[in-house]
Amino acid sequence: MAKKAVPAARVPSAKAQAQVDVGDLVAADAEALRRSFHYHLRLTLARDRYTATDNDRYLSLAWAVRDRLVQSWIETQQSYYNQDVKRVYYFSLEFLMGRALGNSVLNLGIDESVRQALDQLALSYEELREMEIDAGLGNGGLGRLAACFLDSCATLKLPAYGCGIRYEYGIFKQKIVEGYQVEEPDNWLHLSNPWEIPRPENVVPVNFYGRVEAQTDRTGRTSYRWVETEKVMAMPYDTPVPGYQNGVVNNLRLWSAKATDDFDLQFFNDGDYVRASLAKNDSETISKVLYPNDNVTAGQELRLKQQYFFCAAGIHDMIRRHLKHHESLKNLADKAVVQLNDTHPAVAIPELMRVLLDDHGFGWDESWAITTKIFAYTNHTLLPEALERWPVDMFGKLLPRHLQIIYEINFRFLRQVAFRYPGDTERLRRMSIIEEEGSRKIRMAHLSIVGSCSVNGVAALHTELLKAHVLKDFFEFYPSKFNNKTNGITPRRWLVKCNPGATDLITSKIGDEWIVDLSKLKGLEKFAENADFQKSWRAIKREAKEKLAEYVLKENGVRLNPDALFDVQIKRLHEYKRQLLNLLHVVHLYREIKANPKGDFTPRVVLFGAKAAPGYFMAKLIIKLINSVAQVINNDPDVGDRLKMLFLANYRVSLAEKIIPAADLSEQISTAGLEASGTGNMKLSLNGALTIGTWDGANIEIAEEVGEENCIMFGLKTEEVHALKEAGYHPEEYIAKTPSLKAVLELIDSGFFCPEKPELFKPITDSLRTKDTYFLCADFADYVRAQEEASKGFKDVKSWTRRSILNAARMGKFSSDRTIQQYAKEIWGVKPAERQPG
Repeated sequence: MAKKAVPAARVPSAKAQAQVDVGDLVAADAEALRRSFHYHLRLTLARDRYTATDNDRYLSLAWAVRDRLVQSWIETQQSYYNQDVKRVYYFSLEFLMGRALGNSVLNLGIDESVRQALDQLALSYEELREMEIDAGLGNGGLGRLAACFLDSCATLKLPAYGCGIRYEYGIFKQKIVEGYQVEEPDNWLHLSNPWEIPRPENVVPVNFYGRVEAQTDRTGRTSYRWVETEKVMAMPYDTPVPGYQNGVVNNLRLWSAKATDDFDLQFFNDGDYVRASLAKNDSETISKVLYPNDNVTAGQELRLKQQYFFCAAGIHDMIRRHLKHHESLKNLADKAVVQLNDTHPAVAIPELMRVLLDDHGFGWDESWAITTKIFAYTNHTLLPEALERWPVDMFGKLLPRHLQIIYEINFRFLRQVAFRYPGDTERLRRMSIIEEEGSRKIRMAHLSIVGSCSVNGVAALHTELLKAHVLKDFFEFYPSKFNNKTNGITPRRWLVKCNPGATDLITSKIGDEWIVDLSKLKGLEKFAENADFQKSWRAIKREAKEKLAEYVLKENGVRLNPDALFDVQIKRLHEYKRQLLNLLHVVHLYREIKANPKGDFTPRVVLFGAKAAPGYFMAKLIIKLINSVAQVINNDPDVGDRLKMLFLANYRVSLAEKIIPAADLSEQISTAGLEASGTGNMKLSLNGALTIGTWDGANIEIAEEVGEENCIMFGLKTEEVHALKEAGYHPEEYIAKTPSLKAVLELIDSGFFCPEKPELFKPITDSLRTKDTYFLCADFADYVRAQEEASKGFKDVKSWTRRSILNAARMGKFSSDRTIQQYAKEIWGVKPAERQPG
């Protein structure tokens, strides 16, 4: 008997069938997640419940979650192609992403399903999250800002791509041994990274060294070829970056260096196996470690190699993507924009020029017009020594064609300057991309400004100081290029994820729209004096302090009083950030308690978290001093619970997520005029900590938003610092008229905190007495006054709680969503792109 024919309309297409099957595989319910977990445990890892380790279980859960990102990721990227959108490429040497599991679960909106699935498996979600190693591909604020920006771009549905380096070793692991910082390699990939997808089919050749050949055709046009180069292959690894519960998943593409061939076969056949592998090892060194030591020439060359490596690969990727849709690069600036996160990626400017000139045959004027529309530059520093400069000889050896292009850019630029300011040779010297004093150097900040359509600072004060001092000549020449984009933070990681108790309380009162529109937090203001709300707010803060105290007891063996004032300074250790000023105040408090053991002191826990650059002697000595002082204070029975001090080792994103919800007081005490912005100040205020701070960076804007009465401000202002410098600053005068400071320095000098090496801290005290580059002595008395105000204020529980709530409620301006919206509208010209399933 013949089978009845199935009507054609009822037979799903292969594509539709595949989509149905995939949809079943990546469903968001608990049962589907449980099946995915088992699938990866058994079939990806070849484990069962008897042989699986905790790391296997973490990997299985991570892959199960990633599966649910991938479908949206593919659809998002396809939508961008279908709509032929203008794309943002965010070039950054650092991406301090932190852990991905909790953030992905949150942004996918599957927290409850994950918990239910793991409950069925008798597993703890919190314990599995702790198994993840931080992706520490950054040193501090620069890399963390890049991570926040990617989160906001995805949440705002902006077509954006991160571009950086997949370092095999991230920022070092910090151990404290006998009070000293000891650096250990951060081999974050040793247990594999479940979030990345390698793309070996998209490798890009990157050239170094060689020489340049000039050729002139019949028309007299000269063209250039970069020949006899050494090649390294750049292999991309893609990481999904999900927006907040909107179905958009953007891409972070990190490049890893690979040798063109695994080894030289001729050497191998000759029996020279070591030499056969040398080329491979040398090539792959490029992406081996974040920030190699550049105190030596080899380290400088490696850093420049790293910068060119990812820029060349990123430019190639941008052009490849463009030419999929377009026959020419003439409209590239209409479809792509590159944001340079500081000067590290500045070499991308001559690289794009080289590609347009040499590979695609454009003339100079047309190439320059395209290039200067595509690039935008963010400046992150007011410290002249932090503005990158590369020796011309080294640069020319490594990138000979790019040096030629930079010379030509500089020649044409200086001709414009000379025309505007005839006879002003001093201005030409100051503005030149090439620094001629001593051994010639390339000023990468100058190259970034000349080659970009926009130059932005990252806080209002920072931008004004750039225009008035650091980049004054360029502002006068290019006033329309300069603008401010005050930094921001993603509230998803820095409140929703790290402080679920506060999140639930806030949402119960004002709904959850604030998660994607932080200005809605203003709705909390009406609860600031509500007794029941205050009680709940305090209970959540205390719970966070108890959790942090558990961590400290486990890691440091010190028991903390959760009712004490938690006074927190967490940031990269640099003298201008003035961790030393904080420490001097702690020693002052210690002396006060010792002098009056029965006095009524506000109990205080002072917490430091910081890494010092491995070659930064003074910063590392300050860490040792902090730990030596802590050892004395924490074991003095006269002090007891009234004062504790801890240095929390290996500060990183996941540790910050534990500290920030527990903080009562946020130390933002840099010398006025030196901190570009700061974002730790924003994270802490968003979680209800009061700022004790100088009139510096974004502190000023935070005080404006939350109200000066809800901060504790102190110290010299920027113009006062400049005036004191001009007049001649003599720290010994301030020491002489501040007896408490004099006594603190004498106690340190006496060897009290390190009797086995009484002279150990003399470099610190000598520097304060003779130079005091960062004006600690000038600010000490007012800082003590501010700390006394904090101690007194903390005792007034209702008032302190009200101020804490108002800090959180008025932080809407400091969302990275707002910052990115300004970049998109005012610099990039990029609009949200709705994802089109299919």
